[in-house]
Amino acid sequence: MSNVAPLIQPQLIIHTFEQLQDYTEKFEAMKEFTFNRDEHSIDQLWLLQHPSTLTQGQAGKAEHILIPTNIPVVHTDRGGQVTWHGPGQLVAYFLFDLNRLKWHVRDLVDFAENMMLWILQQYGIDAYTKKDAPGVYVDQRKIGSLGFKIRRGRSYHGLALNIDCALDGFHTINPCGYAGLEMVRLCDLVQPTPTFLQVCDLAQKFIKQQNIFAKIDTQVH
Repeated sequence: MSNVAPLIQPQLIIHTFEQLQDYTEKFEAMKEFTFNRDEHSIDQLWLLQHPSTLTQGQAGKAEHILIPTNIPVVHTDRGGQVTWHGPGQLVAYFLFDLNRLKWHVRDLVDFAENMMLWILQQYGIDAYTKKDAPGVYVDQRKIGSLGFKIRRGRSYHGLALNIDCALDGFHTINPCGYAGLEMVRLCDLVQPTPTFLQVCDLAQKFIKQQNIFAKIDTQVH
């Protein structure tokens, strides 16, 4: 039995990856971290971009992939239906201990949606959420998606915010299972378009302003 006291004050390490990260590798790394973590493990936030990839949620339906392409399809254990990831899209993975934060799943969803709303507000974009369709929207078009997996009170997976990605991958699917859902990007709404790293900086600023974590370390890879 460990004599080390549990980590009482929540701490966070933010990892920003400057190069594209293979989806399957990061998916397996998320699971490994979550399955092996304990009450001493420091929470992590991963900020990154993936190569072009379609990901199916745990209950994802094959019929939502409308056009077969050479884009890899990865079956995952997150909630939600099929979505697309690729260059020009910020992906944020929340490896949080919800028990330690005293959060319910709804608190995590609200936190992720509020992060995207706040980032968009910095560019004068009036975005909003929907009770019946998780994510963030601008004029009925979706700019941010999210999906999580919770295991023993610890979260993984996260959000995806469109910056200046190509939309071709979305055109091959019913995004998040909604037929005819139109996607939109920051580059469609504001010029000059912020870079991936500029949006990452805003994500970090938002988290620091919440005063949830007693200590936040940042690492760039």
